Amino acid sequence: MTRGLVIGESLIDIVGGTEHVGGSPLNVAVGLGRLGRDVDFLTHVANDPYGHRIAEYVKSAGAQLVPGSTSASRTPSAVATLTADGSARYVFDLDWRLSGTPEVPPPLFVHTGSIAAVLEPGCLAVAALIDTYRASATVSFDPNVRPSLIGNRESAVARIEHLVRHSDLVKVSDEDLRWIDPDHEPESTARSWLASGPAIVVVTMGARGALALCSAGEARVAARPVRVVDTVGAGDAFTVALLDALWGMRLLGAGRRAALRSIPIEVLAKALEAAGLASALTVGRAGADLPDRAELRSQANRP
Repeated sequence: MTRGLVIGESLIDIVGGTEHVGGSPLNVAVGLGRLGRDVDFLTHVANDPYGHRIAEYVKSAGAQLVPGSTSASRTPSAVATLTADGSARYVFDLDWRLSGTPEVPPPLFVHTGSIAAVLEPGCLAVAALIDTYRASATVSFDPNVRPSLIGNRESAVARIEHLVRHSDLVKVSDEDLRWIDPDHEPESTARSWLASGPAIVVVTMGARGALALCSAGEARVAARPVRVVDTVGAGDAFTVALLDALWGMRLLGAGRRAALRSIPIEVLAKALEAAGLASALTVGRAGADLPDRAELRSQANRP
């Protein structure tokens, strides 16, 4: 178990008439590949020009597309509109399906989230795969809610909460928590999620930094000062660096579940700092352009 597995959507983002490879799970797989981590990516694209572009993008980052990922009738796309604060709003053309068990060895961790977690029929297969891989792998989940694709809000929330209960690591934005549970403050919802099963729940709060909850207490880190170009990929970069830090600390894998659950606050804070740096580097430039290992190292000791 030396490889990670990421499961989820990949697509072509169209921003102002310009096309970019995108998708939250794809960004996580590509970001880990850029850090030199061995990672497989299970997705659903077509054997068409957009699909070829996605496959090449994944390969160029050092990640591997899982066989069977190119069986879609068309490759998904999304038209994105940037708002005044640099955030993005999307209109999707996407069909999400999975079938069978991926032809990969038991992974060290499995990460999923976003559209893949809630959109039928693929979300049903994702939940089944998470249950299967939990025996060997740390389970990582980021809801990364896309309201425009959600028809039944109650069903989507139930699916999100099911995956939270079956995860070891949950990273979620305060904005998503407000959508999932509008009757409670994000921090309150995060604490209830921690009590439901995960070892760690991390809440990203944009310019207000990030909060991580675990059995030992809580860790908070401030956001690094940065001129925001746009926030596309910021949360994914955070997830990548958080997984990378825990991987480097030998806290991933089902055999390390107890160690992850008892992570000391100072160790968790160190992982959050690394994640915050990766996120800051990403929002400082256009699109989901996640940093590589050399860039993270060169920036790590700068104020």
